[in-house]
Amino acid sequence: MLQLPRFYAILDAACFRDAAGMFAAAEELTAAGVTLFQYRNKSGNARQMLDEARELEARIGAGIMFIMNDRADLCLAAGLDGLHVGQDDLSPDSARSIIGPARWLGVSTHNPEQLAEADKTSADYLAIGPIFATTSKANPDPVVGLEGIRRARELTRKPLVAIGGITRANARSVIEAGANAVAVISDLLLDPGKSAEEFLRLLG
Repeated sequence: MLQLPRFYAILDAACFRDAAGMFAAAEELTAAGVTLFQYRNKSGNARQMLDEARELEARIGAGIMFIMNDRADLCLAAGLDGLHVGQDDLSPDSARSIIGPARWLGVSTHNPEQLAEADKTSADYLAIGPIFATTSKANPDPVVGLEGIRRARELTRKPLVAIGGITRANARSVIEAGANAVAVISDLLLDPGKSAEEFLRLLG
């Protein structure tokens, strides 16, 4: 069974004024002790995304798990450690056939039905959310709350990543509800290093 660190930092290109800001945040997060990252870019072209992924990989350095969002081809091209797919992306089975057996594969789910279906696949971990109201998606799925984590925990033995509106104020309750890890975007933006240090301390 995959052992996930409790803190999962997501670098969403849309949340930064420019790539330089994202690269600087990655360095701060790494210095703070973050060991699991995801790069997400919903609007960039393939060339830009590949360049940014490679630069992030170089800034983060060895010994850090680095996941690509959505793009199995770019995950391979950049030599990243894993891929995360959503409900509207490649199916988990198709993604696995591209990235192979060694890389991590995560799948986003938003309700018990999707989670139960994803549990049958070769995904290494499952994400559930949004747990709380989120501002990082234009059209978010309905909030599932802490009860959604508890229900998800009953439906799978795979590691669970909770996402959506998670802050330093509520992260501990999310772990206590049954999540193995919390994925965070917005609450890292103002002061990435300091925020990450606080998350890591709160999560133990």
